[in-house]
Amino acid sequence: MELLSWGDRGWGDEMVRAALMTLTVATAAFLLGTVLGSAIAALRLARARPLRAVGETYTTVLRAIPDLLIIYLLFFGSSQALQWAAGLFGYHGYLELSPFMIGTIAIGFVSAAFAGEVIRGAVQAVPRGQIEAAKACGMPTALRFRRILVPQVARYALPGLGNVWQVTLKETSLISVVGLVEIMRQASVAAGSTRQPFTFYAVAAIAYLVLTTGSNRLFGLADRWANRGVRRA
Repeated sequence: MELLSWGDRGWGDEMVRAALMTLTVATAAFLLGTVLGSAIAALRLARARPLRAVGETYTTVLRAIPDLLIIYLLFFGSSQALQWAAGLFGYHGYLELSPFMIGTIAIGFVSAAFAGEVIRGAVQAVPRGQIEAAKACGMPTALRFRRILVPQVARYALPGLGNVWQVTLKETSLISVVGLVEIMRQASVAAGSTRQPFTFYAVAAIAYLVLTTGSNRLFGLADRWANRGVRRA
């Protein structure tokens, strides 16, 4: 374990920084996926058939294509897209997204496909009678959304979003292919440098286990807090 010690000869500080990078990317991708997933859920629940078709197409395509392929498509295609867009405004220099941005966007887009289904199911779980009662009382649409729909959708969606978070956290291991130094990338570099792959990949496994276990506890606490009034009733 001397190789993992703190200091000039050890890899402990590098592994900690890599774990923090993993957590940062996962958080950014999860937030992006939740926001985009809310929009996808709204499309899936829209009355207009074309809007529903857009939402269904998004979830079908993003859940069907392997996540690694999406990362590669974004990695190799984003520069061309950015340069083409910049050329419309007269700029012809080289542009590219950072590995952090590529990882966040790619994983966030995939996360949105799953989060959208979770949120859609949560909206459909809200009793329609409550919405109708609020309408009968003359409650405005914005107030119904804020006081009735959002709190219950958040409560119903929380367990499913917890699963989406776990998947998002583990999918960050794929972005090592674009050079971002997260847990898997750092473990690979350390394993190649020391020629002790088992040690560092075992440390990577432990790091993921700690992050996922801690996340489970936090989502469990949040779920109990969200349901505290329901259980007392």
